[in-house]
Amino acid sequence: MAIKHFLQFKDLNREELDYLFERTRWIKQQFKSYQQYWPLTDRTLVMIFEKASTRTRLSFEAGMQQLGGSAIYLNTRDSQLGRGEPVEDAAQVISRMSDIVMIRTFEQEIIERFAANSRVPVVNGLTNEYHPCQILADIYTYIEHRGPIQGKTVAWIGDSNNVCNTWLQAAEVLDFNVHVSTPPGYQVELERAGLYGHAHYEEFSDPMEAARGADLVTTDVWTSMGFEAENEERMIDFADWQVDADMMKVAATDAVFMHCLPAHRGEEVAAEVIDGPQSVVWDEAENRLHTQKALMEYLLLGKVDLK
Repeated sequence: MAIKHFLQFKDLNREELDYLFERTRWIKQQFKSYQQYWPLTDRTLVMIFEKASTRTRLSFEAGMQQLGGSAIYLNTRDSQLGRGEPVEDAAQVISRMSDIVMIRTFEQEIIERFAANSRVPVVNGLTNEYHPCQILADIYTYIEHRGPIQGKTVAWIGDSNNVCNTWLQAAEVLDFNVHVSTPPGYQVELERAGLYGHAHYEEFSDPMEAARGADLVTTDVWTSMGFEAENEERMIDFADWQVDADMMKVAATDAVFMHCLPAHRGEEVAAEVIDGPQSVVWDEAENRLHTQKALMEYLLLGKVDLK
């Protein structure tokens, strides 16, 4: 099978994603039933971290072990990558000693260069531009709770960061709509998001209008990793972009709230929302584990018979 990477959400087409969502359902069911399923016995995942992580490391490492394989953690500070070894050279070596690689780093260019020199599939665990594994889990969580996402409306409130960019890509692939509301100066950059049109998203200056009628309301921290120097300024700029109970009231009556975590209650989201009945953030977090298991299985084995 030809090597397939998952570096941006749009690297998978709709048919592949539909397969992954159905595969996730079955794999999660096995997990919940304590049924052993080891399709990746003797396979090795290498996880390369240049950015801090909780959910990404835990979900990939536990996921690979639950599929019968093993996972190796590498931090660039503790490897030759942190001492100036070219990404291309590291990719040649690491991909000869493993079966699949996950990278969590800064610029998207780094992971693109690694993948271009890798003999095995490479997965984006987060870059400055995209976070495709997070949105894979988010969309599966919506499907699990509310059914197909096609034709639905997602409201993104806050910073047009890597998670926002990935929601916009997903909307094009899976045919749903995204309402984006950011403070002035933080708007979506189409080219950075990997988009060249407005077919599936609309920008709103008023966050309440962006949330009005939405089926899913989601946000992220106001200051993403790498932008800590801007934190004080962002606290002022984003003050009116908190997802609170009033905002959820103007969304659809059965709307759900999501957050990729970690969350700062009282900043981007009110405690009454993230801890309230419309919040599905804990299912969302858990589903990183199950969607990534389905993803790794697919990248390594291709489609298997759905059971």
